[in-house]
Amino acid sequence: MNITYYTHPACLEHDTGPGHPESALRLKAIRAELEKSGVLAQLDQREAPAVTTEQLLRVHTPQHLHRLQQLLPQSGSGAVDPDTLLSPASLRAAERAAGAVVAAVDRVLEPNSGSDIAFCAVRPPGHHAEPERAMGFCLYNNIAVGAAHALHWHNLQRVVIFDFDVHYGNGTEAIFRHDPRVVIANIFQQDHWPYLPCGSGRGDASSCLAFSAGSGGKKVRQSVATQWRQIIERSQPQLILVSAGFDAHSQDPLAELQLEDEDYHWLGS
Repeated sequence: MNITYYTHPACLEHDTGPGHPESALRLKAIRAELEKSGVLAQLDQREAPAVTTEQLLRVHTPQHLHRLQQLLPQSGSGAVDPDTLLSPASLRAAERAAGAVVAAVDRVLEPNSGSDIAFCAVRPPGHHAEPERAMGFCLYNNIAVGAAHALHWHNLQRVVIFDFDVHYGNGTEAIFRHDPRVVIANIFQQDHWPYLPCGSGRGDASSCLAFSAGSGGKKVRQSVATQWRQIIERSQPQLILVSAGFDAHSQDPLAELQLEDEDYHWLGS
């Protein structure tokens, strides 16, 4: 199986400052582990392209893009809100992060690419970014940009987004609220930030699994095994996108779902 791996050095230049949980150390740790295990050498490694304005405007408003440009500091740091910080290189990083997902969609949908799986090791993350608002460390909604590209450029009609994270993926849900071509399934911790109601009133087109603190892997697996299989059988997706967050891990100090390494391996499988 040929797996394509997208990343870009610009993603390391998004400087959130010391002690911020969304750190360049995330990408460095991923790469170090892939090198140590020998997996990196087996991947089809590719540099992420920059997203285009046209691709961004399929999911974000012009006002959103303009505001980020205005807030971008020439030096030092800036902020969208107390959690979502900007450095001079932040938008360059965000352009590569979103562009990676677009490239990954093209790669897996290309008939003769030889790759039906792609992994994007990028930052900043994306699933909290709404059409007109950056929030939760997220500037552009990377997974939504990729899904919209699949719908527009590849003319797909059935896309499923699986979002596992300790936080609800409010931005992705908001972007596709009125688009029946996109099915979104969320796993997250109940009564946790961003404290927003899950679902968009689309019935079967939206699926939320909210787990209480301390639920653990066994409970999560039981629910996911049933519901996600039903979603795939019902939707018959032409493309599956995964918005992957690992902050529900037992060693993450900001969450209480208590998932372990083997639970994430199971989710991926």
